[in-house]
Parts: sequence; C-alpha cells; structure tokens
Amino acid sequence: MTDLAASVVLVTGGAGFLGTHVCDLLNAKRVQRVVVPRRTQTDLTDHRAVAALLDRERPDVVIHLAAEVGGIGANRANPGRYFYANMAMGLNLIEESRRAGVAKFVQIGTVCAYPKFTPVPFREDSLWDGYPEETNAPYGVAKRALLTMLSAYRVQYDLHGIYLLPVNLYGPRDNFDLDTSHVIPALIRKFVTARDNGEPAVEVWGTGTPSREFLFVEDAARAIVAAVESYDDADPVNIGTGREITIRDLAELIGKITGYLGAIEWDSGKPDGQFRRCLDTSRAKKLFGFEAEVGLEEGLRRTVDWWEKTRAAR
Repeated sequence: MTDLAASVVLVTGGAGFLGTHVCDLLNAKRVQRVVVPRRTQTDLTDHRAVAALLDRERPDVVIHLAAEVGGIGANRANPGRYFYANMAMGLNLIEESRRAGVAKFVQIGTVCAYPKFTPVPFREDSLWDGYPEETNAPYGVAKRALLTMLSAYRVQYDLHGIYLLPVNLYGPRDNFDLDTSHVIPALIRKFVTARDNGEPAVEVWGTGTPSREFLFVEDAARAIVAAVESYDDADPVNIGTGREITIRDLAELIGKITGYLGAIEWDSGKPDGQFRRCLDTSRAKKLFGFEAEVGLEEGLRRTVDWWEKTRAAR
C-alpha cells in the first residue's frame, strides 16, 4: 500500500490530456507534492536531463504518462519517431528512477501493444503471442518492451514497477487536432464543423466495421491512482470497460449527439486498423477494485459539451 499523503509524486505528461486528470485526483488526495516536468524544460529522451530532474525533485513515485502518439494517420507518418521517443523516454526514466532510489514506478502501456490477432476479449496473458497491428506496431512494440525492462529491474534491482494497459481514452481536454487526434475527438470536431457549416456529408476513414473499446478519461485516472495506492505486482493489468462498439455505430452516435443531420461517407481506401479491440478487465477489478463508471453515451455528451465550450471561448 502506497501512502500518497506522505509521497512526492512525479507525473510525466502531467500537463497533458490524461495527466491533468491524474494530477487533479492526486491533489484531491492531498499528496505531499506533485511534480509535473514540462517538455520545454526537460527533454525526457535525454538521459542527462532525466537524471537531473530526478536528482532535483527526489520523487517517491514516478507515474510515466508522457508519450508521443496519435491516430492511425499519425502513426503511419511517424513510425520511427514514435518508436524512438517512447522507447527513449521509458528507458531513461526507468533507469534513472532505479539510480535515484524511487520506491514505485508506474508505466502506462497501450492496447496497441497487443498482437494483431489477439482473441477477444484481450487478456493480459496474450500480450506476447504475436506482432502488433502494423499501422501502430512501432509505438506498441516500444511500449511493450518497457514491460520487459520493468520486470528485469524488479528482479535485479528491486525497483517496484507496475504496468497498466488502458484502452483508447476520450473526454474533456483531449487532443482535437485532426492531424494527430484519435478517432473520437476527430469525429466530434468533424461533425460539429459540418453541422455549423451546413455541410451535406462527413467523410470518415475506413469501412466502419472494426470495433473499439473506449474509456472515459476520468475513469482512467481513477484506475491509475487506485493502482498506485494498492497494486504492487509485476503482472500487467488491463484498464477499460470491457465493452466494444463498431466505428460505424460510434460515428452515428456522435452525429446524433452533435445534432448533425447530414450523411456519413466512408473512405474504404483508408486503413481500418486492427479489426477488434476489447479488453478483459477482470484483473483490475480483482487486484485493486477498479470498474469503469461512465457509460459511453454519457462520456461522449460530456466531451462534446467541453469541446463546444472550449472552441467558443477561443
């Protein structure tokens, strides 16, 4: 059991989408001190910068959320960068945490690390049963390698590292840049723009037949903080809802919520990605009592409301 009230917690990516929600929860729990390194001041791909950061802040817990990531298009455009940046950041942080005597290291993995043909629902024991789906394999492999590093460091150096595998996240404060965003913020932005401009149709990548599981960001933050407090084993743990929806049904639902009345046109020349993604979430419930609370339609409405207010304020 980790006593957060007596801990200095360093959260990489703490100023980002998921990180701000995690920091909100940590502050609500009156953590001794929350440290959020900023990218403009600390390059996490530079081991000297990471060593200086840990030497200066002396954290008890490191929660590594920082990542370079995007949707299918961004992954196809940046395979080398996404592999290098994610591998280097994790490598440096784990090694320098070991050197600095950090008591607990929390690595956030990705559903993209699972093999392309993983049986549904994805179970943690299937993680090494094949190569990831090609469009995001470099990112997924980099993240998966960090699980091996944490396991090795636990054995040799007694660094207590845990590894969490969240599904696709969405919610307020997400990235709505159409060039780098994931599917939900991209669809919300497209539908709202089309509604406001009176456009007759919205074009969506792929065929709409693949399915995905989505987790509201506040639920993800609760899971991470619960694991920090109560989980301390080497086995990876899925974080999700255990429920999936096809991209076609998702697009129609977002169209309804945003009030868009036009057509949806599917660009089948664009890649679909992995055909199905849905997690077995029983391990998280058993080991630290996590269950998702926010249903997809409620979460989408809250996300649309946030985006409407945010863009109106610009």
